[in-house]
Amino acid sequence: MTVLFPKWTNKLPAMLALGAAATGLFVVFVVSFWFSPKHTDVGYQPYQPIPYSHKLHAGTLGMDCRYCHRMVEDGPAATIPDAATCYGCHKDVKKTSLVLQPLHAAYGTGKGDGPPIEWVKVHLLPDYAYFNHAVHLRAGVGCASCHGRVDEMEIVRQVEPLSMGWCLECHRDASSHIRPTGTLTTKMDWTPDAPSIAAAKKLLAWQGDNPPALNPPTHCSACHR
Repeated sequence: MTVLFPKWTNKLPAMLALGAAATGLFVVFVVSFWFSPKHTDVGYQPYQPIPYSHKLHAGTLGMDCRYCHRMVEDGPAATIPDAATCYGCHKDVKKTSLVLQPLHAAYGTGKGDGPPIEWVKVHLLPDYAYFNHAVHLRAGVGCASCHGRVDEMEIVRQVEPLSMGWCLECHRDASSHIRPTGTLTTKMDWTPDAPSIAAAKKLLAWQGDNPPALNPPTHCSACHR
């Protein structure tokens, strides 16, 4: 009787199944690792229509974040400054600078009649994720916990993944992010020490039947509303 296929072909189905499983695992690894926000979002650093230096304004000059991002304590969005806020200084400071011409054009006559400055958003959250700046700031979480050392950045970039896992990691133990009130928007180089962590853990801990002063939620509806 003529043999049509060699004997080794009997192992072919098992080899194909093993290869398919290995390929599937490799694809899962590649997607979970290289397609995660740590690789797709961290480091995002768009150029802006006006080369605004946070290193100069927040670092060297020591400007409080709230001077420009004025709604950070009162609403979900920190907001960006309008042309009048910037023009308040730059009507006298570097008023002939070519790079500030878009600001002068946006200010116009001071009645909002100029073309708006098209700032490029750096930190992007999906529409299905709810985040409130005011809630976090009132809880004692400073700007640097999410945005990094912006006082050292010439061009603002994203330094944290802002992923669900990253947020949950903090909500499960926020003790190293709870700052003294006076450091939230001014002292970017604040680092937690043993007393501050102990104080934060006390605020985060349950005490008998009384809820803690701070209770970061970890249930789905906290962010997905």
